[in-house]
Amino acid sequence: MILIIDFGSQYNQLIARRVREHQVYCQIEPPGIPMEKIRGLKPEGVILSGGPASIYEKGAPRVDPGVFSLGVPVLGICYGLQFMVDALGGEVIASQKREYGLAELMTAKTPGALLLGIDSPSNSWMSHGDRIGRLPKGFVVTAATKNTEVAAAEDKKRRLYGLQFHPEVAHTSQGKKIIENFLFGVCNCQKSWTMRAFIDDAIEEIQKTVGDKRVILGLSGGVDSSVAAVLLHRAIGRRLTCVFVDNGLLRLDEGKKVREVFGRHFRMNLRFVRAGKLFVDRLKGVTDPEKKRKIIGRTFIEVFDREAGAIRDAEFLAQGTLYPDLIESQSAFGGPSAVIKSHHNVGGLPKNMKLKLVEPLKHLFKDEVRLLGKELGMSDELIWRQPFPGPGLAVRIVGEVTAKRLTVLKNADAVLMEEIREAGFYRSLWQSFAVLLPIRSVGIMGDQRTYEDAIAIRAVTSEDAMTADWAKLPHDLLGRISTRIINEVRGVNRVVYDISSKPPATIEWE
Repeated sequence: MILIIDFGSQYNQLIARRVREHQVYCQIEPPGIPMEKIRGLKPEGVILSGGPASIYEKGAPRVDPGVFSLGVPVLGICYGLQFMVDALGGEVIASQKREYGLAELMTAKTPGALLLGIDSPSNSWMSHGDRIGRLPKGFVVTAATKNTEVAAAEDKKRRLYGLQFHPEVAHTSQGKKIIENFLFGVCNCQKSWTMRAFIDDAIEEIQKTVGDKRVILGLSGGVDSSVAAVLLHRAIGRRLTCVFVDNGLLRLDEGKKVREVFGRHFRMNLRFVRAGKLFVDRLKGVTDPEKKRKIIGRTFIEVFDREAGAIRDAEFLAQGTLYPDLIESQSAFGGPSAVIKSHHNVGGLPKNMKLKLVEPLKHLFKDEVRLLGKELGMSDELIWRQPFPGPGLAVRIVGEVTAKRLTVLKNADAVLMEEIREAGFYRSLWQSFAVLLPIRSVGIMGDQRTYEDAIAIRAVTSEDAMTADWAKLPHDLLGRISTRIINEVRGVNRVVYDISSKPPATIEWE
């Protein structure tokens, strides 16, 4: 196990991903983690992440220096290296020439264990305004760039290593090899992080936590909650009750599919709640997207609480919270990184909730959840579903949500998804969906003039949704989608394609 200390780097998740790609488990913790907990985790190595602070700034994040006396290897990356140098008696100074972007890395004649087998020169990705002025006693320089004399250093005896550049990003051409050297050449880790091993450990942990009590899970039909449901069901069987709230804002026939898969196929306890009219009634006249989200969130909690209260002896609430949800909602565990968002699984629970949380996926990334689903015997159709917004189609209807407008969007979206799948693009796209616009345009159908709705098609490629590019779909595919929507969806006479990237646009329209 590798412990990653979060000093606020935007690349924290990427460091963890790179470690797990080598089938080694890792865990991200804030710098305030007590030494007692660090020892309890029994890490085989520690990685100190980068971060935006300067080591001399007031309030700059620091971890207990006892981490250097654990007897396990420590790797400091960028700010992590600077903290290491400062804590061990060296000197960090402001650079006269800051270094951002690609830099040519030159390794020393004796490159040390971390840079063993690395080409010289090779590309490295720099992002720093401070530099090492003096290394602590026992350290030697193992690499440099034109502007940075200490691009890499190590203390072989104490097994302490530092990099001024970021090996975790793709721009560092041999970063994967460097991390591999640390994991296996320095820390002597074993490739033991597999989904089979995770399932066994997770089932044992769920059974230990839950005991003979009942668990409630809010099932959405998305990848995360679906995989969590199957895992929990394998662990505790009929003591799991899944509550599916059909809010009327889902894709065409979504509720029917959920009942078929989870009720009939997996034979789970499933409470199916039809609440579409309630949600649509409460959205009447509302056009502001943030107000829509709040209304839907409050109404969902109200309906879910009512259903949960009817389940006797339930003591636990299960959620499909993933690791990025926790990392991005840093306030949940006290890390220094800026809060990117308040995730619904982390910050959207009622304050008076009496149920205890069970989050069996909270240490997994999205791709790992899909591997887990595959290992659990779930179908590709389930585990490769594209992300779907919590408020559903309400945020894909720009303007007021009505039953009539929902019908138009559901039917248009169904045509789009059918064509995307048949053309073989579904799994290569991060998301693809239809948006109902709050405008009407003039058209001609037959010999009659029409004045009807417009549909926008959105399809993007992305690795993590932090950035996204519009998908260059074939013109003939776009033509088929447009023709079918206009011909088959009553009330639509125009289809447009969104060719904006994120940033500056977002993936969703609202």
